[in-house]
Amino acid sequence: MKRTILKATLMAAMVGVTGGEALAADYKKNPFTLTYEGAITKNEPGKVNIHPVKYKLNGLDIAANVYTPANFDPKKKYPTVVVAHPNGGVKEQVAGLYAQRLAETGYITITADAAYQGGSGGQPRNVDKPVHRIEDIHGMADFITQYGGVDKDRLGVLGICGGGGYTLAAVQSDKRFKSIATLSMFNSGRVRRNGFADSLLNTIQDRLQQASAARAQEAAGGPVLYSGDADMTDAQIAALPFEMYRQGYEYYWKTHAHPGSTFKYTTSSLLDLMRFDATSQIELIDKPLLMIAGSKADSLYMTEDAFVRASGTRDKELFKIDGATHIETYWVPKYVDIAMGKLTSFYAKTL
Repeated sequence: MKRTILKATLMAAMVGVTGGEALAADYKKNPFTLTYEGAITKNEPGKVNIHPVKYKLNGLDIAANVYTPANFDPKKKYPTVVVAHPNGGVKEQVAGLYAQRLAETGYITITADAAYQGGSGGQPRNVDKPVHRIEDIHGMADFITQYGGVDKDRLGVLGICGGGGYTLAAVQSDKRFKSIATLSMFNSGRVRRNGFADSLLNTIQDRLQQASAARAQEAAGGPVLYSGDADMTDAQIAALPFEMYRQGYEYYWKTHAHPGSTFKYTTSSLLDLMRFDATSQIELIDKPLLMIAGSKADSLYMTEDAFVRASGTRDKELFKIDGATHIETYWVPKYVDIAMGKLTSFYAKTL
């Protein structure tokens, strides 16, 4: 039973690509270790530039990238967008792609690795608690609103996948954000608790027992236990029950792999994850809200549910990208272009 539950938990932990070769860049050949097609390879005058930065958040070093638009002048004021990355992802993957694309349209953007993950500090590694992920978004706002050229009165946010769910939680109280967008939103708490598509409802108590035991082991000085990590064969990946997981392996472990990116998280994190829900108190959102998702995404139900529950704002739109799956919104050029078209018109109107 325990092995079955842990395997199911692994499946529920993964996010993530699509058949065929995804357009990507080899992080080893990019000086900024960016993984996406068309990524910046050097800073040049008159073009979009990338600025790796570090700052402190609750005593931890946070690794982030700031993108500035072409012909950037820090004496001017620019609308700015905070970009929150997916579960298991890092700033060099899809979050970087959208941050760069937004910078190409005139925005200052920032995307940071979550605390305890990627290039950011924190021990043990890969703690994945909602309170930290939400604080990461507040922290990006703290840093970027002090950055030269940023118009703090025109601050927006884009949350992608798990970062989208945490964004919905962060903006309920953080009114510095004047407009909110999500892409392929993933409600991490609901999935960790109920399983993807609510497929693990009958094992909730067993998994909570495992998480409790993992915390007890840590508290006693024993080894830190992890969930969500696996080395699967192509046949095992093909047999996974949800397209999002099958495509996720290809994106995160093959085409857009990055050494800082992993599905692994501390099992004890489930004590916090399983009682979290991105839609709890979502009616506190009173700013313009745009939610984008693929029409063929098997994660679409999470966006649709959150959209209905977001009753505190009258200025809201659910936009479905026709034909796209969850991870195809991360990299397929035509789908990225469609998402960018909606995002730029939304931010132009609301920032």
